[in-house]
Amino acid sequence: MRWTKRAALSLAAAGLVTTGSVAPVLPAAPAVAADQERRQGGWVPAPQEAFEMPAGARCDFAVRVQPVVDEVRKLVLAVYPDGSPRREIYTGALINEVTNLETGARSTADASGTSLVEYATDGSMTWYVTGPVLLGFRENAGSLPRGLWLVDGQFKVEFSPTYDKTITMLHGSTHDVCTDVD
Repeated sequence: MRWTKRAALSLAAAGLVTTGSVAPVLPAAPAVAADQERRQGGWVPAPQEAFEMPAGARCDFAVRVQPVVDEVRKLVLAVYPDGSPRREIYTGALINEVTNLETGARSTADASGTSLVEYATDGSMTWYVTGPVLLGFRENAGSLPRGLWLVDGQFKVEFSPTYDKTITMLHGSTHDVCTDVD
């Protein structure tokens, strides 16, 4: 993973990765034990589902985003008392095929970045990212215009509880993938 080492160093240097104690795992039924292991330190697959958006939602035309390579995995770093995730890391290869459903035009987008995700109790979340990710923006719902944006570099994405997004770039670039299949 080209981004994993760089992201770990960047996140550590920025003070974003913290260590903490993990509660001991007590003997439990197999399904419960597997769930506890997932929440307490084991990397698990985090597949992205294919999705379609109607014309005007992200692009001027109907679009489908479908992973063609998906090796993304996640590691839960901290949980809330109810067991829900508080902080996770996502990393791995993710290549999406973006298709204009009206013309059939296709393009690929490498979204193989690494993200430290912090979840707040109000439903908001913050991503600390190194590398490319593909983010959809609704009209007037964030710091970029409506589109499917490939954002690359080092940056922070703050999601409101309604999924409005604000990107703060340390350095990097943005590209609207809708223009690739228009």
